[in-house]
Parts: sequence; structure tokens; C-alpha cells
Amino acid sequence: MRYVVAIAGLLLVIGALVFIKFQQISMLIGFGQAMEKAGPPPEAVATSLADQQAWEQTVSTIGTVTSMKSVTISAETPGVVSKILFESGALVKQGDVLVELDTSVERAQVAQVQVRRDLAAVTARRTRALGKEGVAPSAQVDQDDSQLKSADAELALLYAQIRRKSVRAPFSGKLGIRTVDLGQYINPGTAMTTLESVEGTFVDFTLPQQQAVEVGMKVRVAIDGAPDAAAEGTIAAIDTSVDESSRSIKLRASVPNKDNKLRPGMFANVTVLLPTSGQSVVVPATSIVHAPYGDSVFVIQDVEGGTDAKGPNGEPVLEVRQQFVRVGQRRGDFVAVLDGVKSGEKLVSAGAFKLRNKARIFVNDALAAKSELNPKPENH
Repeated sequence: MRYVVAIAGLLLVIGALVFIKFQQISMLIGFGQAMEKAGPPPEAVATSLADQQAWEQTVSTIGTVTSMKSVTISAETPGVVSKILFESGALVKQGDVLVELDTSVERAQVAQVQVRRDLAAVTARRTRALGKEGVAPSAQVDQDDSQLKSADAELALLYAQIRRKSVRAPFSGKLGIRTVDLGQYINPGTAMTTLESVEGTFVDFTLPQQQAVEVGMKVRVAIDGAPDAAAEGTIAAIDTSVDESSRSIKLRASVPNKDNKLRPGMFANVTVLLPTSGQSVVVPATSIVHAPYGDSVFVIQDVEGGTDAKGPNGEPVLEVRQQFVRVGQRRGDFVAVLDGVKSGEKLVSAGAFKLRNKARIFVNDALAAKSELNPKPENH
């Protein structure tokens, strides 16, 4: 009898434990189901409105700065450098003498020929006088005149050789680094320095062959890391042929360079302003979520079916709809959306990276960063 009572008591205890455990598990299952139904807690995001703005139509590319005029200064004749009349980096005017070569031999030849020319002039004058009196034959008069002309031509040749040994600036501009020294013997074509025009610069760039551009269109030129070098110009020339390998056409823009900020060889960002302009739906660049399968934004809408849930500060809980978009040009902190978003729609502009389709959110615009068309860093 005692064993039966003990076994019955043990079974009661086990049954009570099983019942308690069953209640706990059922409670946890119910809590999990409730959480699953309620979904994850809402995320805090900042918002912005898609706005329709009139943006000028542009085409951006890269280019290279070149001089309007650029030459390598060199001598036409061989010789020894006797004078250097410029400093590296100096500004010169057209016709300024830069380098003189030794002309002692040519000047000695000039003195020699000058003596012969003076004698020929006296002889020719005397022969003409005698010819008028009928004493000297006409053949002698012609021969003496020919000797005088020959001496004059020889003098002109020597003076031309002397002038060629004075190297002059072919146009006004800025000189480069000097590469010759006093007393150095140079051959024809030996580079002495370079000369770049300071009147303005060209910027050479390319565009796809299908892009319609014309001479006279405005361009903007910017240099990375040099905001003071930004300038505006116009398209000055369009190449007549298309590159066969890239199917692009070469263009040249004329850009003023008053402060000499643009230097030949610089890498430049070129923006061509097209004559047409249009309305674009514009959103902050932070609204765009980039992914391998496409770009998208999160559009804010009311929770489907409604909800009484509130954010931590009593804000209404909303949900988002992921919408794929096709983006266009970018200006400062904004991006033009070509398709997928309508003007006036409210989008997530901060915190979009942590969302998914149908995710619940509450708005906290204190998280939003200020977006500008022409942002400038604080340290500039």
C-alpha cells in the first residue's frame, strides 16, 4: 500500500511539472507568434520630397589643357652662345632677343666685303661718268655696276646670317626653364627653352559621336584640387573625323586664362552646356540605394491596413515601398531621377541602407544632412 501511495505522489509531481513546462512553452510560442505578426521594431529615418526643378542640360567629360601658342625656342644656325638675355619663367614680348650666338666671324666678313663694296661703288660711279662722256664702253659700265650689286648682295647675306644668330621671341608669352649655358656650342634645332602664350588656353576633349554639339557652345572647365582655376569658355573647333577605335570626336574649347591658373598638360573636368533645358525630378543623392541589380529609393506611405503603433516620441509609424529608379545627372548633393519617382513623393533620405520593402519606420528629420546644389567644404 505504501508503494502505491509513493508512486501516485511521484506521478502527480511529474504531471504538475509537465503542465507548468507546457504552459511556459505555450507562452513563449504565443509571444514569438505575436512578435512575428508585429514585425521588427520601426527604424528611425530622415525624409525629403522629390522636387521638380529646371536643370540645364549638360554633358560631362574629361580633357587636357593646351596652350593657344606653344613653341620650343631653338637656333636656326650653329654657333657658340655669347649672350643669354632671359631668365627662366620670365614674361617676354614678341621680338625680344632671348639668346645671341657669337657673330665675330660674320662681322669680320662684313668688314671685308664692305671694303670691296666701297671700292665697287667708287669704280661704278667713275665708270658711269666716263660712259656719259663716251669714253668708257657700255660693257665696262655694266660690269662695274654688276660688281657693286654683287657686293651689296653679299653684305645682305652676311647681315641675314648675323640676324639669324639672334634668337627672338616669336610671340608674347611666358618662358619655360632655360636649358643652355653661356659659351655652349649648339647645333641647329637645339632646344633652349619653351614659350607658352598667356593670352588664353585651349582644352582638348572628346565626346561620343552621337552627341550633337556645335562651335560656340559654352563649356565649363574645372581642375581637381584647384577651385580657383575654374573657368568658362566656348567650343572653338570640332575635328572633321571620328576616331575609329573609340567612335568619339575630338573637340577644342577656347578658355581665358587671365590669372595663369590653367597650365598646359593639366587634367581638366569639362562640362558642355547644351542649348536645351528641361524639368527634372530631383532627389538627394543619399536617397539612392545602389545595388548590383539596380538603383532604388524607398517611398514612404501609410501602413497597409493601418496601425496604432507609435515611435519612441509618439511619432506615427509608417512603412516604405522600395521603388527601382533610373538616375541621370548629378549636381552637388542632388541626383536627377529619369524614371520611377514622381514630384512630391516623400522619400527616405537618411537611413535607407537598413530598410527593406514594407519595412516600418518613424520619421526623425534631425538625422538629415543639408543637401546643396553647390556644396563647399567648411575648410575652404
